[in-house]
Amino acid sequence: MFAKWLRENNVAAGLLTVIRVWLGYNWMTAGWGKLTGEGFDASGYLKNAVANPVKGPDGNAVYGWYVNFLESFAIPNIELFNFIVPLGEFLVGLGLILGTLTTAAMFFGLVMNFSFFLAGTVSHNPTDIFFGFIILFAGYNAGKYGLDRWVVPFIRKTVFKREAETAHKAV
Repeated sequence: MFAKWLRENNVAAGLLTVIRVWLGYNWMTAGWGKLTGEGFDASGYLKNAVANPVKGPDGNAVYGWYVNFLESFAIPNIELFNFIVPLGEFLVGLGLILGTLTTAAMFFGLVMNFSFFLAGTVSHNPTDIFFGFIILFAGYNAGKYGLDRWVVPFIRKTVFKREAETAHKAV
């Protein structure tokens, strides 16, 4: 019953809009600050995450696979991460504020939240993850009072129509 309300109700769409814009503002300002500041460099953050991983009660790294990912991929490709983190934060925020491709923006925002969380940063991540999952679960209704009202039907009409025509011709 709650799921149906969250995904279909106009009042829920209004509440979701408030949450979406608030989260979007937080994401966008974080990204904008990194894009327009004196240069963003994630290498110190990543090296600290490797040197001080999240540890369990036994003293061993809880997310050893993530520490390995940071050591073997993220740090050697730091220039890529210095580019995609600020741009990703900004674009997630913009998508959420405008209500454009809302579920995709929230999905990528959650990926970043979990990445920060796995690296040991708690901060506001639990709150962002909680509200992010609500928006993701609400689907289209979360962007109903945004540009998704026009963008999603356009994509369904054009992109999926072409896929259906291609599938029909193949048969």
